[in-house]
Amino acid sequence: MENNFDKNIKKKSVKNRIIIFILIILIMAAFGAGVYFKDDIIKLYDGFSKQVQDFQKTNLGSVVVKTGKKILSPPPLNAGGSDNKVVLLQSKIISETNLQRQENGNLPGLRENTKLDEAALAKANDLFKNQYFEHMSPTGVDPGELVQSYGYDYIVAGENLILGNFLSEKEVVQDWMNSPGHRANILNNRYTEIGVAVVKGTYKGESVWISVQEFGFPLSACNEPSANLKNQIDSNNAQLNILSSEIDDRKKQIEDTNQRSAAYEKMVEDYNQLVDQYNSLADATKSIIANYNEEVNIFNNCVAGK
Repeated sequence: MENNFDKNIKKKSVKNRIIIFILIILIMAAFGAGVYFKDDIIKLYDGFSKQVQDFQKTNLGSVVVKTGKKILSPPPLNAGGSDNKVVLLQSKIISETNLQRQENGNLPGLRENTKLDEAALAKANDLFKNQYFEHMSPTGVDPGELVQSYGYDYIVAGENLILGNFLSEKEVVQDWMNSPGHRANILNNRYTEIGVAVVKGTYKGESVWISVQEFGFPLSACNEPSANLKNQIDSNNAQLNILSSEIDDRKKQIEDTNQRSAAYEKMVEDYNQLVDQYNSLADATKSIIANYNEEVNIFNNCVAGK
């Protein structure tokens, strides 16, 4: 039979085992919780860092219209000729111009634009008033600035000038066609619109006609990138910068906090939610940037005539 001494030894042995087992469980729980939260932070933060890097590599497209504008203006043409009673009409010069485009390359006819008409008439009157025959006015206004002053914003613009006496509108246009630079303007496939003036007056003491052609490809023909998209991108970028700074601050706070403290788990949860918010906004902004850049590419190709 088992004596009392043996029974006491067994009781102590069982009790010690229970105590050791409980201690092991407590130690594992404590260290296990700390490792879990620490690994979770590192994993999410690495992902966040990569997200920031990828986003910062995304560049916005650029609008090239300010550098893409062209003005084509060959030297003014003095055709000579004797004074006569012929009356020249602006509308017939436009018709003859479009006829030349049709017969030389089957180019689309140019649409008459009232703003270009006004600019052409102003140019003709200014030539007579100030007795000069150049594309650049005495005050330094070039053909591009002229049409813009009448509200015509362009991508490509051109101006033809001719002075003399003529038998018909056809002769006026034919004289331009016989001059390589003026011919190139008339047959330029970038132009879609035209304005014309033909005015009789006194130049250097002689009675002559001056005719002006203003050609244009308007800025409105190319759809500009959405200003709303650009504003949204700028707004999102500002918000991302704020979130990024806050995330860095939260991470430092977590690293300085005891992993076994009561506040640690809540800090990790808040941090991870902030990272998710940043990544979600960054993904949305990438999508907006892609759409904006596509619009920029379409606009730039239109400006370049592609």
